[in-house]
Amino acid sequence: MKVAVSYLKSTLSAEKTIEKITETSADYIHVDLMDGLFVPKKNDDLEYHINLLQNQTKPLDIHLMMIDPIESIKKLQILQPTTITVHLEIPKLKESLELLDTLKIGKGIAVNPETDIEKITPYLKEINEVLLMSVHPGAGGQTFMPSVVPKITWLKNYRKTHNLQFTIAVDGGINDQTISAIKDVDLVISGSFICESDDYEQQITKLRQQKNC
Repeated sequence: MKVAVSYLKSTLSAEKTIEKITETSADYIHVDLMDGLFVPKKNDDLEYHINLLQNQTKPLDIHLMMIDPIESIKKLQILQPTTITVHLEIPKLKESLELLDTLKIGKGIAVNPETDIEKITPYLKEINEVLLMSVHPGAGGQTFMPSVVPKITWLKNYRKTHNLQFTIAVDGGINDQTISAIKDVDLVISGSFICESDDYEQQITKLRQQKNC
């Protein structure tokens, strides 16, 4: 199981939080960007985030909570992210995936808690990652929603049956207690559990230890 750390909710500045994440064994820095339309919160000052992240050596996993992510994808390519994830629920999903293909960036699709997981079926052969939201997108520190667990099972069965390779990721309310419900996924995204602690590496270790319990 890999671990991505989101700096959305932290006791420190974004700059200091990212610096501390970079010093850990985390596999990715998770970047949450919101347009104030798809979700109520807005933090899509791309120039700010690009300046913040452009010298980072740790791989970037970017999550766009945006109605229309096309222009943002174009601007964010300068960061050479491993994956950019857009939402299944947006109008320009197909166009967004085609653009990511053109830019040779890993393609992810996020699925909101209320969305029927089977709606993602037409895209599973072409994408690199499915990001299951275990909270409502747009704010850190929310409580994990167990309703995500059957979606994990469905995706694992579909992936095995169709011999596919996409990564299954879960984002929202992940801590050393809730991880036990999802410890067989490929990637977990954790924010406040890590970034509101005094020891980031210790918290990451707690998540990974649960994988083996």
